Amino acid sequence: MHLSRRCVFLAAACLLSSPAFGQSADYPNKPVTFVVPYAPGGVTDLFARMIAQRLEQRLGKPFIVENRPGGSAVTAATAVARATPDGHTLMMASSTPMALNVSVRRNLPYDPTKDLTPIALIARVPFVLVVNPALPIQSVADIVRLAKEKPGSLSYGSPGPGTFHHLNAEMLKNIFSLEIVHVPYKGTLPALNDVIGGHISLMFADVPPALTLIQGGKLRALGVTTAQRVAAAPELPPLAEVGIPGYDTASWHMVATTGNTPDDIVEKLNVEIRAIMNDPAVQQALIRDGAIPQVSPSPQELKEFVKSEIARWGKVVEKAGIAGSE
Repeated sequence: MHLSRRCVFLAAACLLSSPAFGQSADYPNKPVTFVVPYAPGGVTDLFARMIAQRLEQRLGKPFIVENRPGGSAVTAATAVARATPDGHTLMMASSTPMALNVSVRRNLPYDPTKDLTPIALIARVPFVLVVNPALPIQSVADIVRLAKEKPGSLSYGSPGPGTFHHLNAEMLKNIFSLEIVHVPYKGTLPALNDVIGGHISLMFADVPPALTLIQGGKLRALGVTTAQRVAAAPELPPLAEVGIPGYDTASWHMVATTGNTPDDIVEKLNVEIRAIMNDPAVQQALIRDGAIPQVSPSPQELKEFVKSEIARWGKVVEKAGIAGSE
């Protein structure tokens, strides 16, 4: 074979066998499991189903949403971390498994900076402090008064220890030195149902699943956790304005996969999800539900973002007095 033709042949062979060409070219080549760390009905589940449906339409293979609640997302995150690193196992990951668990959990069976790979950021989600409307609670000041009059008489729900819901409530307790009982659930919706039923007193809930319940009078909202009002419910004041000065928190949600998944597959998914998130209809749906759509940076930038969030929330967890508490 002529030398120049042989060089061209070898170059083409190398290109075809390289990860950047071969592994994403036929991805996905089988159904993709999209793991949700919480029970159906919560914001994480809503996001996963929205993204999965559109990825299925764009990539031509089934994206099957699988709810694996338990252990404050540790169960799901560990399963994804141990999956085959080929992009066929995804997770709709919130700030809990990607950042908060590092500080809250004593023995975390996975390392989010090594065992999980961030793909694309989806949204920030404000929280709203809600109470059972039958209770004599119209404000944060009322919670403080009741909790101090009868320590331990009030209770709050969360989707599990170490979740953003839990952390917000612990911050509230810490700020005012309150004794309020934590009741963990396997998802946001079961906890909200028990606030409605009067089995627990209050909860910091993601805005999307709580909004219709608030509007229907089944829950009383005291305020949102962000310093800015939420477009979907502009009548709800920031807690910073109605009793907790300086309060400003929101969780974030991203699609992640197993650590060491080939870069080209991660990049392909990043491009597809960014395209989905650029759809005005998708953005409006998120805004209408109370979320704040995000323009995702690159996967490499997201890795640095996760590291910075672990450090940032580690300080908050320490201050709230729940570091290594689970």
